[in-house]
Amino acid sequence: LENVPPRKFIISWAQHKVQPPAHLGFQQIPKNIPKNIPKGRLRSHLPAAASPNLHFQVFCFQVFLTILGLTIIFPDTEGTELSLDSPARLFRSPVPRIKWRKLDGPQSSKWIGSEPLLQIQQAGFEDEGTYECEAENAKGRDTHQGRIIIHAQPDWLDVISDTEADIGSDLRWSCVASGKPRPTVRWLRDGQPLTSQNRIEVSGGELRFSKLVLEDSGMYQCVAENKHGTVYASAELTVQALAPDFRLNPVKRLIPAARSGKVIIPCQPRAAPKATVLWTKGTELLVNSSRVTITADGTLILQNISKSDEGKYTCFAENFMGKANSTGILSVRDATKITLAPSSADINVGENLTLQCHASHDPTMDLTFTWSLDDFPIDFDKSEGHYRRASAKEAIGDLSISNAQLRHSGRYTCTAQTVVDSASESATLTVRGPPGPPGGVVVRDIGDTSVQLSWSRGFDNHSPIARYLIEARTLLSNQWKQMRTNPVNIEGNAETAQVVNLIPWMDYEFRVLASNILGIGEPSLPSSKIRTKEAAPTVAPSGLGGGGGAPNELIITWTPTLRDYQHGEGFGYIVSFRRKGSQAWLRARVPHAESLHFVYRNESIAPYTPFEVKIRAYNRKGEGPESLTAIVYSAEEEPKAAPYRVIAKSVLSSEMDVSWEPVEQGEMTGVLLGYEIRYWKDGDKEEAADRVRTAGLVTSAHVTGLNPNTDYHVSVRAYNRAGTGPPSPATNVTTTRPPPKRPPGNISWTFSGSTVSIKWDPVVAKADESAVTGYKMLYRQDSHSAPTLYLASKSQIDIPIPEDFTHAFVQIRVTGPGGDGTPAEVHILRNSGTSMMVEDSGMRPAPHVVVVTTNSLLMVALISSLEL
Repeated sequence: LENVPPRKFIISWAQHKVQPPAHLGFQQIPKNIPKNIPKGRLRSHLPAAASPNLHFQVFCFQVFLTILGLTIIFPDTEGTELSLDSPARLFRSPVPRIKWRKLDGPQSSKWIGSEPLLQIQQAGFEDEGTYECEAENAKGRDTHQGRIIIHAQPDWLDVISDTEADIGSDLRWSCVASGKPRPTVRWLRDGQPLTSQNRIEVSGGELRFSKLVLEDSGMYQCVAENKHGTVYASAELTVQALAPDFRLNPVKRLIPAARSGKVIIPCQPRAAPKATVLWTKGTELLVNSSRVTITADGTLILQNISKSDEGKYTCFAENFMGKANSTGILSVRDATKITLAPSSADINVGENLTLQCHASHDPTMDLTFTWSLDDFPIDFDKSEGHYRRASAKEAIGDLSISNAQLRHSGRYTCTAQTVVDSASESATLTVRGPPGPPGGVVVRDIGDTSVQLSWSRGFDNHSPIARYLIEARTLLSNQWKQMRTNPVNIEGNAETAQVVNLIPWMDYEFRVLASNILGIGEPSLPSSKIRTKEAAPTVAPSGLGGGGGAPNELIITWTPTLRDYQHGEGFGYIVSFRRKGSQAWLRARVPHAESLHFVYRNESIAPYTPFEVKIRAYNRKGEGPESLTAIVYSAEEEPKAAPYRVIAKSVLSSEMDVSWEPVEQGEMTGVLLGYEIRYWKDGDKEEAADRVRTAGLVTSAHVTGLNPNTDYHVSVRAYNRAGTGPPSPATNVTTTRPPPKRPPGNISWTFSGSTVSIKWDPVVAKADESAVTGYKMLYRQDSHSAPTLYLASKSQIDIPIPEDFTHAFVQIRVTGPGGDGTPAEVHILRNSGTSMMVEDSGMRPAPHVVVVTTNSLLMVALISSLEL
């Protein structure tokens, strides 16, 4: 019934198309079923959260079971699920295979589930019918049938609504309801049954009135019912009788009309029954003619208007209840005309254009211009700046188009309009541009390095296509690249080409682009993905080298080959090697593309033996080319010789310099990488030594981070990739005592002409501190100038100053064998002759420091930062 889901369903089962007796119920089992078979069950599930769908679950009974005749009436609840369950599969062995089919119709796409359970979702009347389940196992096969009958309570498809009708008119009301069994419909008026009589005809769901009278007004109801329920629909009928009345819709007082144009004057009084209408101009009664038309609803239409048509027009309306009239004055105005129409034009994408449109009109009326493109009005506010009005003058409506695009091509219509008439003129704009995207890219004739492409021609956008380009991308990159083709240049009339120089065994997508004199157009949609055929590798692996490893080993390494160069399944490497100078090559096959080394072990391999090594790639299609020969050495042996004549000298309290004589290269069975300096405190074991390594063939090192006034033992070893060699004889060194911790004190200064004399109290070293050999002073005139370093042997120094000197920052510290001491910081002012300590002047040594001695005999520029 028109696919409308009913509110209530009744599910009935029948055997052999016969309804079972009413006494058959949920738990009732026919007597011919063996006693040892568990009872079947019928379940009705009503979920707490209502679903809009109704589901059936039907289980197939085993071959000797009888399908029960069941009638289930569901309540007014959506989301009901029905299950008919058979325990056959639980006690039959082997378990039967179950198939379902509908005998009187096709299988529905709403069927879900399998085996003994059949579920029908969103069940409707179309699911009614005879169903058969087939059970089969090794011992036999049988089928049984059952019929699903779906009932539903009434539900409205079409109902009546409140109606106002004129006296003497006819009225037809209709009520339509769905349901099964089909509902019957009856009518009530003011609560009383309504039957056919005189002017009223009742026919099922239809109620007809002829020539309504006032007494027909009232409240009406239609009632639809079947054995499962009843529904009601109500509406009020009001019969009206009114004399003509123009108060709501009078004739317009002033009616402007354009010369030679047309005017429509409606006459719409309120009246019941419908009024008879007459029109007059002045005292002249108007009748239909070639220029005058009075329509059936009373509307007056005047055509080809001239000045003589001006005057008073009156509409007279009359019915049996009374009469009325309404008058308007017709005023004839000058017609609107297009005086300068737009002209058709051709332009290129990105160019600008102005379409002209001028008009004349009646000066007593306002004139407006509108533009449309292919009959769609142009919205200037949403044109993204492409459209604007070229002039603000009332009689000029020129349209300016900026940065024209392909979508701006079409038929432009300029309309000049007043309240009484309008005039229009059109022109065609053609925007030429790069071609549109080609379509239907198809790949065929797939080889290992080439494919054949075909496509369909796209729009040329008003400029002939000159040539095509083909681009491709692989699974390894999202970037599109232009491909080589055959022919090299694809002419504009072509629709197929061969793509060459592809990578074997690679996944590709292709797209085609067309070009013309105006540029390259948009690309086509990508083709379907394809994979080129396999081929033997064409490139030898790169990065061949090796070395190192354990004794009696040769390690050969290379860079794994990228996916682009594998060209097929079963990729791997073939390594060839031989001792340098020998004839026979050994070969080893190394599977897997990600492999990156091969280890050859043989007790006969001496340390650091040179081997000639080559490599090639292979896959299941064959072997690729071989690489150039490389020399790779077998595993090295730790150095056998030790450095000698090791000298360690304390430089500062925490630093020392170490030097030695190198080992001879001829004594090495490997490549010397450098030397390792080990140093440990007197009384500690060598295993606890700190270590410093040098790189290359240097024979000295500077060691920092030592403890002041401490005895150290120092030894040096050579090392290579195999490890470190034997140690040199140990030598001893004692670091110096630390510098004095106290900074210089009682700093004072005096100015004398172009110099400032700075003095301080001498610093005397304690017994556990190193001697004071002099002083360092860092002088900086301001925070932006480069600092200057002065060296003094006594506790006084004279510094030259410029004439405009105002102030300076100074740091003073002691120096000696143990290094530099703690600085004292002062801020020197021109107008002050006493010391002033600065706790944190922010002064730091900076690059390009100038060093000056007190006797002015030496000035050194320090290129790197000096740490005081």
